[in-house]
Formats: sequence, structure tokens, C-alpha cells
Amino acid sequence: MFFKKTLECIGDLDGNLVDKAKKRLDSLTKPLGSLGELEKLVQQIVGISGQLFPNVHKKTVIIMCADNGVVEEGVSSCPKSVTALVTQNFLKGFTGINVFTKFVNADIVVVDIGVDKDIECDGILNRKIRRGTWNIAKGPAMTREEAVKAIETGIYIVKDLKDKGVELLGTGEMGIGNTTTSSAVSVVLTNSKPEDMVGYGSGLSFQGFKDKIEVVKKAICVNKPNENDVLDVISKVGGFDLAGLVGCFIGASAYRIPIVIDGFISATAALAAVKLEPKVKNFIISSHASAEPGSKKVMEALKLKPMLDLGMRLGEGTGAALAFNIIECALYAYKNMGTFEDANIEQYVEQI
Repeated sequence: MFFKKTLECIGDLDGNLVDKAKKRLDSLTKPLGSLGELEKLVQQIVGISGQLFPNVHKKTVIIMCADNGVVEEGVSSCPKSVTALVTQNFLKGFTGINVFTKFVNADIVVVDIGVDKDIECDGILNRKIRRGTWNIAKGPAMTREEAVKAIETGIYIVKDLKDKGVELLGTGEMGIGNTTTSSAVSVVLTNSKPEDMVGYGSGLSFQGFKDKIEVVKKAICVNKPNENDVLDVISKVGGFDLAGLVGCFIGASAYRIPIVIDGFISATAALAAVKLEPKVKNFIISSHASAEPGSKKVMEALKLKPMLDLGMRLGEGTGAALAFNIIECALYAYKNMGTFEDANIEQYVEQI
């Protein structure tokens, strides 16, 4: 199985280079550790890239697009048709992710991995597994084989981007009903209560929100996903978009590209990838604290701290794109700030 072989290829950070990066950071004209999380971020990217002075100029956000059969249960305020419309609008340049990536000089890759419409549109990668998942409130979302195929789709896309010289990846998604499937997956993987994971999504009423919680409970009861078998969880209560993102995190780790989580859905995919192979965590960078309530639980399970907390819940990869600027700024400071030797100042020494 290709994805299992890919998991076996995932290594550790380059510890020797991480140590060298720390020495470089400590030599800069600032109090030791005074750039906080930015210093850890630099060391992580150095350890991923295998370069003491890495570049992240070529940046891409991968947007996985798919429909979810659970929309039949009324879990979204938007009709299912919105998935196909927004997927096509990504190529028109006026969606949220378009303006964010334009501002940070990044590209997008739009992937139809399961939209419930045959889209004939240049610029959209047709990697459709099927026209949407089945309704998780009635049975499994997909077969185990489809889950594997979706994961492998993400891996192949990352490999192709690596071959094209991409140095930094972000994760995004589009799919009406996908906060419901992600809630179900995250409930199982974190052993949490649905009430702690489910949010209002794209603007549900209070009654709609309560009904959504019951749908997640029902999906888990009907399917009985095995929390110790990530593929079982994804295939029973997940989505094609989420599974594709799992593959992106695995692929980025195997091909040694730093990859940025966006919000709740991509964080859930990241958690699933880490459950499959713990070393994946070394290659993941957080972006923002999504307003979706389950995001906090998932980030706690990943033991990651969001860079930003702006109350955002748009998805599409917008939070990841925002993080690109912070990552580039951290690396720029690391490369260009003067040293104590440059300033003719005695270097700070850590007090024990």
C-alpha cells in the first residue's frame, strides 16, 4: 500500500542543523529567546529543510473540495450546491483565499476530490473519488479502500508540488457539511463529547446546532468507528476532503516540506495523520485558533499552540495563508539580524 510505504519514509528533524540554528539565533543582537515562538519556528523549518538558511519563497495552499452526504440531515444552513459553486469560484480570483494568497504571494491548488458535480474547468485538479460521501447518519461515509485512495491522492499532490519546487504548504478545504464530518472524526480521535466539538458551522440556528450534535452522536452510534484504527474512523464518519488533507500532511512529512494547518477541519486531518505516524507532528505548523469550538480540543491533542486568535472560521486555507507572512518574517529576521560580533557587544550568556 503506497501510503503505508510513505509513512515508513518519514524521518526526524535534522538535529545537528537545529542545534546550529539555535546557536545562530542566540548570537543575534537580542536577549536570549526573546523572539519566543518565532525562534522555535525557525529551528523547526531548518530541521525540516535540511538547510541552515532555508527559503520559503515558493508557497502553495492546497484546497481539497468535496461534498458530504450528511447534508441530508440539515446540518448546514447552505445548500449542497454551494460546494461546486465555490470550488469553481476559486479560479475567478475573488474568494477569501484568493485575496489572502495574493497578498502573501502564494499560489493555490484546487482539488476536486469528491464534489457532487462533474466540473469541467481548466485549473481544477480532477481527483474525484466519488460524487460525495454517503450519509454518515445512516452508514459509513466511504469504503476503507476509498479512504486510502483519498489519502494517497493528497500524498501524490504534495509530491508533484515538491517536484515543482514548492517550499511551504498550507491546507484548505471546501465542502458543505464538512464541519459535521470533522466533528465526528475529532470526537472519536480525542475521546471527547460531541457537545465539546460541534459548532454552528456556516451559521446554523440554535435548534440547527442542537440537531447537528444529535446527528454526530447518531453517526458514531450507527457506525461504531474504532478509535484505534484511523482508517476505520475516516472511512466511517469522515469526508473525502478531510482524507485528502490527511494525505497532504503525510506527504509533506515524507517529502520534508513544512505544512501549515488552517482551521478545525485541517487540524482534524493533521491529528489523524499524527495518529497514523507520530513523526508527522515535526513537520506541522499551526496558524490560527479557529472559532469552531472543536478546534481547541484538537490543537490540545496535537500539543500545538496557534500563532493567532482572530475569531476566524472561513476555512479555505485563509488562516494558513496569514501564517505564511509570520513564517517568512521569522526566517528573514534569523538571516538578516546583526550578531553581537557585528555590534561589538559581548554576547548574552544564559543564566542558570
